[in-house]
Amino acid sequence: MGSFAELLESIAQVTGLETVTVEKLIATLAILIIAPIATWIILTIVRRRAKDPTLAYRSLVILRYTMSATVIIALLLIWISGARQLATYISIVSAGLVIALQDTVSNLAGFIFILTRKPFILGDRIEIDHFAGDVVDIRAFQFTIVEIKNWVDADQSTGRIVHIPNSKVLREEIANFTTGFEYIWDEVPVLVTFESNWRKAKELLENIARTHCEAFTPEAERQLRKTAQRYMIIAGKLTPIVYTTVRDCGVLLTMRFLTKARQRRGNEQAIWEAILDAFGACPDIDFAYPTTRFYDNRTEGKPEARG
Repeated sequence: MGSFAELLESIAQVTGLETVTVEKLIATLAILIIAPIATWIILTIVRRRAKDPTLAYRSLVILRYTMSATVIIALLLIWISGARQLATYISIVSAGLVIALQDTVSNLAGFIFILTRKPFILGDRIEIDHFAGDVVDIRAFQFTIVEIKNWVDADQSTGRIVHIPNSKVLREEIANFTTGFEYIWDEVPVLVTFESNWRKAKELLENIARTHCEAFTPEAERQLRKTAQRYMIIAGKLTPIVYTTVRDCGVLLTMRFLTKARQRRGNEQAIWEAILDAFGACPDIDFAYPTTRFYDNRTEGKPEARG
């Protein structure tokens, strides 16, 4: 015990600090070393015994915040009596720290924004700063998504894990695909030739849209009414619809329908397969595509419009 007191006095003489302050610094260092080790040991035990990955992750989050709170409280208890002396040192270096740690402060501010305003939560599909994906982790300085899109030509995973600083939520626009209203509008454009029976084609597309997408409508209406309590959302037509437009190489029939964000590609595949089967059975309907043809108005045009 005497040797420890002598060590404290020696460090105090070298640093110019009071013995009490040196003792508190050593206690602080011990806490900062012991806390991560204890966290690692507990997590190792939990991961070995937890069979459900979701349970293991939730245990990780709870332990992380609990340990952080414990460390903060312990440090406050250590330093609270010496607040005046501590404030003296802080006042000397505060200006430099604010400049050096401005990114850290911004990330912490973003973390507080995420916790309080909840622009997204774990499991949400979001898009921010040209990155899109599912949120799998939220920490004090960054959040993590499993990326979708990019080189994959659909809303499916690329397999990459992307870590994004929390400060991005304060500076960038955030698109949330799932919170509040988990349905998104999708469109499938179908181009048929001018010579096709486009009215029949439109009727076929309307039947296909109702078959594959109309089941979403009641649940979407319920979610939309709930979401409208938080946001000024004016609901329009939620049932599938087919719009008609003329393009330079044919009649464009655009199917518009609701789908779940994570089912978009599978739903489009089922719809396209149904379209191919339906059009394949109709000799008076053809898909249009860019081609070159010769047209003689004198023989092919309408009788009253022939030159």
